[in-house]
Amino acid sequence: MRLRSTAVSAIAIVVVIGSAPTLAHHGSAAYTNETRTVQATITNFRFVNPHVQLYFDVEIETGEVEHWQAELTAPNKLSRGGWTKNTLKPGDEVQITGQVARNGGRSIRIRELRKAGGEPLPLREVL
Repeated sequence: MRLRSTAVSAIAIVVVIGSAPTLAHHGSAAYTNETRTVQATITNFRFVNPHVQLYFDVEIETGEVEHWQAELTAPNKLSRGGWTKNTLKPGDEVQITGQVARNGGRSIRIRELRKAGGEPLPLREVL
């Protein structure tokens, strides 16, 4: 019996240690510490697993339009914060604040999202 309990303990330790990389896959190394706020127009909102996808256009100082993207948390977590697949629609104006991609790509790690009237949208479940 002692051998069996030792084997179960060893397997449990291997599973916990082996799953550590899974828990760490949401690192922020791809993004700078620079916080940027942009006025954006939603072009596509995909309320899908494993992460909600947000695509938007940003007009820069020269008048040109840049196409950006961002990834939010899982739809089930946003649902618990009041989101639905209709929370954002193409054409919606929003203000997005977050950290930009290190590689110069047009990607942002959203830290705050506000509708046109200034109403903040929760970025995680409301407890």
